[in-house]
Amino acid sequence: MIFSEEQINNYMDEAIGEALKAKSRSEVPIGCIIVNNTTGEVIGRGSNEREETQDAIKHAEIIAIEEACRTIGSWRLENTSLFVTLEPCPMCAGAIINSRIEEVIFGANDPKAGSVGSINNLLTETRYNHQPTVLANVKEKETGDLLRNFFREIRLNSGKKN
Repeated sequence: MIFSEEQINNYMDEAIGEALKAKSRSEVPIGCIIVNNTTGEVIGRGSNEREETQDAIKHAEIIAIEEACRTIGSWRLENTSLFVTLEPCPMCAGAIINSRIEEVIFGANDPKAGSVGSINNLLTETRYNHQPTVLANVKEKETGDLLRNFFREIRLNSGKKN
């Protein structure tokens, strides 16, 4: 583990802040930040934009990776950690591998699309040329509740039960 427990919780709070931005735009509340492991500086931020842009790849992780690459002027995000409120999907796990992110810290598990342990684990697959370390379930209740409450509100507003 690169950061202390307190730092990890603080960075996850920042990712939760990004998720709340998504929620305020009626997007699924998923947020992500990317941190330089040496300086502790946040070099990329993202929140879901799929509905707003009608673009299937506008996941929080992809947006944060794009911003981090622009910030440092390189596609190689070595010596960085990615904090995200929900377990990455296959697309985002692939982007994490390809961008050489050193560590992934996520909140809630994703039993429908999670590719860092729930359905499969692309990040530990040794046939790929990069395997970041993973810390799962940081602030799991808070990040999970954010998603559950969001979808509960949608169901209530649509007249559907649970």
